[in-house]
Amino acid sequence: MKKTKSNKASSQELQNGHTPSSKFLKLLDPQASWDKDNLGDTLHWIRQGLGLSCGLLCGAVPLIGAFWIVAFMVLSTSIIYGYYTYVLKLDEEDFGGHGALLQEGLFASFSLFLLSWIVIYSLLHF
Repeated sequence: MKKTKSNKASSQELQNGHTPSSKFLKLLDPQASWDKDNLGDTLHWIRQGLGLSCGLLCGAVPLIGAFWIVAFMVLSTSIIYGYYTYVLKLDEEDFGGHGALLQEGLFASFSLFLLSWIVIYSLLHF
């Protein structure tokens, strides 16, 4: 019975061409191949995570002011730029240039940042 389960798992890995953990390893592999949609989705979700975590942090620590909004925008943009330039070592012209890559998920992330910041700040400090 156990051999059957391991054989099924091995056959699924062979059919997919990768092990389940290789999807996460692809995020840090400069040799991995990226298409425009997958890279866009990855950058989008990285930004969403940054927006949520920065919003929760700014709301929990009672930070106020436009400085923190600008700081979030600079931090988010520099992390995305560093990720696709230095970690993935991609040629940005193949994906529409810096503008298209840096804009991916920006407005949704900014909205999530503000929403989480306002909600947490209001719940904890009023």
